[in-house]
Amino acid sequence: MRPHLIVPMLVCRDPGAEIAFCQRAFGASELSRRETEDGRVVHATLQINGSLIMVHDVSQHLASDAPTPDGSSPVVIYLYGETVDPVIETAIAAGARVVLPAADQFWGDRVGRVVDPEGHVWNIAARIEDGT
Repeated sequence: MRPHLIVPMLVCRDPGAEIAFCQRAFGASELSRRETEDGRVVHATLQINGSLIMVHDVSQHLASDAPTPDGSSPVVIYLYGETVDPVIETAIAAGARVVLPAADQFWGDRVGRVVDPEGHVWNIAARIEDGT
C-alpha cells in the first residue's frame, strides 16, 4: 500500500511554544494535543491552510533532535499561499527571524525565508506571475 499523505513532524525543545508560534504566525488550528501530567506538550497535530503538521517534543526513543535556532536546518517547510510579505511580517511579530528577505523570482513566485524560535526554517511563497 502506498502512503496517501505526508505530514511533517517538527521536533521541538518547547512544543507548546512552537504551537503558539504556528497559531500566531500562520493561523494554525490545533487538532489534537497530548500532554504529560505536569502540562508539557508531548505531541500535537496542527492544520495550516488545510495541510497537517505535527509538533513533537525531543525524546530519546525517537532518536530525533530539535534543530539549532541558527536557521541551518537541513529541512525547509514550504508554505505556499496567496501572499508573502504580510505572512512574513506576521511571522516576525510572532518571533521569527528573516533568513532571506522576500523577493520576486524569475520563475514567477515571490519567496522569502524565516526561521522560527525553535529553529525550523519556513519558505513563504506565492505565485505572482507566469514565469518563463
